[in-house]
Amino acid sequence: MTARKALPAIDTERCTGCGWCIGVCPPHVLSLQVQGPQSWGPKRSTLHDEAGCTGCALCAVRCPFDAIRMVRIGLAQTTHGIAKKETQ
Repeated sequence: MTARKALPAIDTERCTGCGWCIGVCPPHVLSLQVQGPQSWGPKRSTLHDEAGCTGCALCAVRCPFDAIRMVRIGLAQTTHGIAKKETQ
């Protein structure tokens, strides 16, 4: 087994919550969740199990809205299940 090199970074502005990324994720580490303080509203894809992600990038390839990009580990900082690029 090779070590993963990247994690998916999900652009919540582009994500429509269609679920295609969730369907192709072999380890099932993505889910649809409401983004924000309320418990209602539009759902967006979220990386809920960073440790279980294999970094295969199938989610990024399948996304029809180009809302997922792979970010190298070490450049990514996870906040609320969303990998974000670190600012320096």
